[in-house]
Amino acid sequence: MPEPLFELIDVVKKYDGRTVLRVKNLKLDENKVYAILGPNGAGKSTLLRLLNMLEEPTSGRIIFQGVDINRAGESARLRMRRQMCMVLQNTYLFNTSVYQNVAYGLQLRGVRGAELERKVKEALSFVGLSDFGSRRALKLSGGETQRVALARAVAVRPQVLLLDEPTASLDPDSVALIEKLVRRIHESTGVTVLIITHNLFQAQRLADEAILLYNGEVIEKAPVAQFFTNPQSDITRRFISGTMIY
Repeated sequence: MPEPLFELIDVVKKYDGRTVLRVKNLKLDENKVYAILGPNGAGKSTLLRLLNMLEEPTSGRIIFQGVDINRAGESARLRMRRQMCMVLQNTYLFNTSVYQNVAYGLQLRGVRGAELERKVKEALSFVGLSDFGSRRALKLSGGETQRVALARAVAVRPQVLLLDEPTASLDPDSVALIEKLVRRIHESTGVTVLIITHNLFQAQRLADEAILLYNGEVIEKAPVAQFFTNPQSDITRRFISGTMIY
C-alpha cells in the first residue's frame, strides 16, 4: 500500500484563540482530484494554506511524502514548497508581461536560457495562450488571468495543485475552459489537485473524491459518486440538498 501524499494527524488551527480547523485524521493520495466542499467559514481555505505551508498548524502534524513538515529543516521545507502551486479566486499577476509571469517560478528554480524559453512557450501553448507572451498581464480578462495562473503551474510541474475557487467570478464559457484545463493538467502530469468550490456540479465534473468540511471538521470523505448519491452523514445530505441552515 503506497503511503499517502499528505497525512494530517490531530491538526488544529486557531486564530486569536478561536479554533477554525480541527482535523483528527485525513489522508490524501497521489494522482487524484479532490473537491473541498463546505459552507463559508468551514475551514476550506485554511486547510489549503496549511497544506501549502503558508501557515503552520497550532498543533498536530502534517506529513508530506513521508516527511513531517514542521520537523523538516528549512532547505527541505523549500523543496516541499516548490512541489506545490496555488491558484486563487483573485489571482495576483505581476505588472509585467505574460511571459515574465510564467517564467518567474522557473527562474526561482534556476531555469535559464533556452530551457526557460522552451518551458514558458510550452506552458502557454498548453493553456491556449501561445500568442499572449508579450501582453501586459494586468490587461487580461478574468478567464485569461486564470489561464496564465495555470500556465505558471504547468511550467514548474508541481506534485500538488491547490485551487481556491478559481472559477467563482468567471463567465460560463471561461468556467468550462478552466475545468477542461484542470482535468488536462491532472491527466497529463498526474498532479494531485485540491479544488475548493461552492459549485456542486463542478465538484461532480472534476473530482475523484469529495471532502465536506463543516465547522472546521471533516464530516465526510468519499468517492464523488458515493458522496452525492449515498452520503453517510446527515450533514452531508443536508448540504448537497440545499437544506442546511448555516
